[in-house]
Amino acid sequence: MPRSAPVDLDVELEDLLPELRWREWMARVEAVVFAAADPVPRATLARLVGRGCPLDRLVDDIRAELRDRPYDLVKTAGGYALRTKARHAAMIRVAFAIDPAIRSLSKLEAGVLTAIAYEQPITRAALSEIFGREISRDLIAALRDKALIAAGPRKPEPGAPIAYVTTPAFLDAFGFNSLGDLPDLEALKDAGLAADGETLAPAGG
Repeated sequence: MPRSAPVDLDVELEDLLPELRWREWMARVEAVVFAAADPVPRATLARLVGRGCPLDRLVDDIRAELRDRPYDLVKTAGGYALRTKARHAAMIRVAFAIDPAIRSLSKLEAGVLTAIAYEQPITRAALSEIFGREISRDLIAALRDKALIAAGPRKPEPGAPIAYVTTPAFLDAFGFNSLGDLPDLEALKDAGLAADGETLAPAGG
């Protein structure tokens, strides 16, 4: 069977009145983000609505419509996703019988993940120096199994050890769009809002 022709997503919808065209653009974006398993890149959404659509303003209008809904359209991991609002996280865990202990990191895992987030790329030996104790391969493997960290570049030092970096899944789990969204830990400490060893908390829902 012959392949069907690719769908032209860059359609301006010029046959519609401006208000109807705007509503169609909103519907397209929300539908695709709803159906996606992972955050949808901005470039993909731009293809859906065409060159004539101010995407940021469109997203603002969608978010305004979702203001009273239990979920929101958020920018995360370099794309857009629908996420349940934090106040509903406990109910979701109960409804799906999710054990919080399974989802949560141990205190040491959370501390190591925080150190990797701020110091990446960083080796296991360097992490051990920070914590004053050996950071085991098993702990690193646990974070890798959760897809929160990955192997990065090898360090240019004897043995060429692997350095570790965070992943897009890390950004998504903690509600960051990019590493530039990491809070300034030193500023938080100076303001008395965070103590030494403070770790990141997962985003709700």
